Amino acid sequence: MYLEIVSPEATLFSGEVTAVTVPGVDGEFQMLENHAPIVSLLQAGNVKVKGDIKIDEAFQDKFSTGKNGETLLSITSGTIEMKDNKIIVLAD
Repeated sequence: MYLEIVSPEATLFSGEVTAVTVPGVDGEFQMLENHAPIVSLLQAGNVKVKGDIKIDEAFQDKFSTGKNGETLLSITSGTIEMKDNKIIVLAD
């Protein structure tokens, strides 16, 4: 599935991933391929991305690596939309 992470400054990441976990306002949830369409608000926490991720050099300082090898992006709030195996995260 395709993931795009957009901040007010720039598109931080876009590419193919295998799983995305986000901090929803009602709790953390994960999306895998063929997940049902969803729109949700996000709260402060980490967006966790699994897959063979290549982060642009200009944005590598915004990402870290988690305990299980996933790529982490810390956010304060945001919105997520998933439809037709494309996820868009609008993150602050």
